[in-house]
Order: sequence, then structure tokens, then C-alpha cells
Amino acid sequence: MSDSLHLACPHCQAVNRLPANRLSQNPKCGQCHLALFAGHPLALTAKSFETHLARNDIPLLVDFWADWCGPCKMMAPAFAQAAQVLEPRIRLGKVDTEAEQALSARFNIRSIPTLILFKGGRELARQAGALSAQDIARWVNSQL
Repeated sequence: MSDSLHLACPHCQAVNRLPANRLSQNPKCGQCHLALFAGHPLALTAKSFETHLARNDIPLLVDFWADWCGPCKMMAPAFAQAAQVLEPRIRLGKVDTEAEQALSARFNIRSIPTLILFKGGRELARQAGALSAQDIARWVNSQL
């Protein structure tokens, strides 16, 4: 990691710059003063997705899901648990494929749940199917 990192705020989307060694010290947003990490995945819209994809210097793990999907509902608690383990090294987000159909099409989502790991604004890896929290963390760590 470089000496400083850029992180998009999950609340106001402001881009914050902070020393890399402060990442694990519960940093707060310089604009809205709320925590930059909440220990749970962010609900991403098309606009917030672009901000977190392009402006974060840490990897972004996204769960593409839908409310009607049984395996998605089964994996939701595991994805939330994975956020507690993987943050602040990795930002976790969720994209509702029904509400954000353009994002689903852009990333060619054919089955859900699908996890996509992004780094440096580009797709690094993807995994389809429901996973446990331990399997999510293991998969992410094996990709980085």
C-alpha cells in the first residue's frame, strides 16, 4: 500500500484521503464525520457503485443479488459476517439486480448470487453461488 489511501464515504460519497496506517483505526469521513467502515455491506446504487469502484484504493467485493432469490437470502447473513472480517482491507457492497438492471447487464450477471471482486477499478475475479462467511473470506484472500 502507498503512504495514503483514497476512500469513498459510505454515507455521503465524499472521497477521503488518509494515511494507510490509519486504515484500521476506525477512520471517519472528513465531510460528514461518520465512520468510513460500518462492519456491514453497503447497498450500492449505480451512482454510488461508480464512486466506490473508481475512487477507493482498497478492493471492492460486490454481491449481485435479488430479493426473490432463495440462495441470495441464505447468503446475506454470511456476506454481512464476511464484512466484519474483511473490512477495512476490503469494501463490501451489495447490488440489487432488480433495482440496478443496467449494472447487472454491464457485468453480464447470469446467475445470482454472484460475487465480483474489483481492484483498481477492474474486475479481478468472480464467483457464482452461495458461500459461507468463511468461504467468502477464503476466496477473497486467495484472489488478492
